[in-house]
Amino acid sequence: MSATAGAQVPQAQFDAATQRELQEFIDQEQAKAKMAATVHELTDTCWKKCVTGSISSKFSRNEVSCLENCVDRFLDTSFYILNEVKQQRNQLH
Repeated sequence: MSATAGAQVPQAQFDAATQRELQEFIDQEQAKAKMAATVHELTDTCWKKCVTGSISSKFSRNEVSCLENCVDRFLDTSFYILNEVKQQRNQLH
C-alpha cells in the first residue's frame, strides 16, 4: 500500500471547507491509484492465463478469445463496483 494510504488532512492548518476539499482530493487520488493497481494486476492475470504460446506479432485465435473474455469480465466487474460505490456515495450525501 502507498505511503498516502489512509492519509488525513491536518486539522489545524485549514478552514473546514478547505479540509473537506483536500480530503476529497486525497480520497479521489487514492481511488485512482487503487484502480491503476487493479488494472495492472488484472492485465498480468489475463496475460498469464491467456497467452500460452511464444510471443510473436499476432495472438492465436484462442488467445484473442481468452483475452477478450478476460477483459470483458474485468470491465463488467469494474462497472458493477463503480455503480455500487456511486450508490453508497449518494446515500452519504
